[in-house]
Amino acid sequence: MINIFSKIFNNKDSKNFYFTDFENLNKKTNIEKIFNIFSNFSETSEIRYVGGSIRKIISKEKVDDIDLATNITPKIVCEILRKNNISFYESGIKHGTITAKINDYKFEITTLRKDISTDGRFAKVEFSNDWYEDASRRDFTFNAIYADLNGNLYDPFNGKKDLEFGKVNFIGDPEKRIKEDYLRILRYVRFFLNYSKVDHSESLKKTIMQNLNGISKISSDRQLDELKKLVLSKGFLKLSKDKFCQEIITLLFPQLININIFKNINDISKKIIEKKNFIFFISLMIIDDKDNSEYFIYKYNISNDDKKRIRFLSNIYSKNLDKNIFKEKSLWKILYTNGKEYLIDLIDFKIIKNKKVDKNLLKLKAYFSNQESPKFNIKAKTLIEKFNYKEGKELGAKLKEIEEFWIENSFRISDQELKKLIKN
Repeated sequence: MINIFSKIFNNKDSKNFYFTDFENLNKKTNIEKIFNIFSNFSETSEIRYVGGSIRKIISKEKVDDIDLATNITPKIVCEILRKNNISFYESGIKHGTITAKINDYKFEITTLRKDISTDGRFAKVEFSNDWYEDASRRDFTFNAIYADLNGNLYDPFNGKKDLEFGKVNFIGDPEKRIKEDYLRILRYVRFFLNYSKVDHSESLKKTIMQNLNGISKISSDRQLDELKKLVLSKGFLKLSKDKFCQEIITLLFPQLININIFKNINDISKKIIEKKNFIFFISLMIIDDKDNSEYFIYKYNISNDDKKRIRFLSNIYSKNLDKNIFKEKSLWKILYTNGKEYLIDLIDFKIIKNKKVDKNLLKLKAYFSNQESPKFNIKAKTLIEKFNYKEGKELGAKLKEIEEFWIENSFRISDQELKKLIKN
């Protein structure tokens, strides 16, 4: 019976305020295919949008991830996708989540759940077919909104109203929700900075501070993942203007010693920041004249490439800057030895740290953004064939000597200079 009403409710002729937004999302992603195969699976089967995509549509933001909820068990979800030749992987099947993929778009499909027990880190769940029960276990009211394909909302806790009025409200008792998963403290900070139009509740501030130590129960990976979402969110630059939120982040991440670097930044720096990724933000906040950045690298699990990128900036900025480092010749060396991404990081780092606009730095960035790394074309084969070198350590050492001369000579070497180096 429920599904019969749902199918009537989904009629495209019954347009609502968000119909166009959801219609455009469907045209972009072809998600209608998933809605159709799940809705038609049985008389009681249903699938709906949930969480972030709805929140972002209501707030007129770009939708960059799509989560779906269904009353079908994960095993059957896989069978439906397989039968309809939709690729998928069991990304979180233990917790009821299957990730489907159509073209270049991914859709996380999670079976409705209810919590059996929680310990502040993870919840033991049981699959359900009750939409209200699933909504009740979520964190904030505006994350417990569901929508059908056409944008008709199921909003059991008035999350849309809270979002429009800029209120970040927990579902039910805030302390109970926080103790179910202490990471919700960080999520509160992120959503407050992004959506709030009112002050923090004094009672909620007290509750959060009393439970702050619970974050230690959360793995460093989950903490870092939530920090990443905060740092890359549109509201992050408001952090320095909100004393309570900044206090929480400072207490939980004491390595972010330069967190105030984003306070009162100029428009040019803002434009730079809009295009930078998480590791660049982190580098700005952790690099000092000691070993703070090394401690951050030690504590959190980041890739070797990211470690290398942080250490590159730290090796330069943790000491007194070489006065010649921003000379064109020095920057060419960095472009060759480290690559363009590192070079632009170096210049952007300096621009933001300066606070005041340095036109010379802007010119250097514009210039090097259009340059390619020089190519060292002298190979071991050349020394073997033309100068009778044999493979071994001597060959490698000579090739290195020639490359170093080439670098210092502005990436040029004549035949005469090469022969002279060979003879020495």
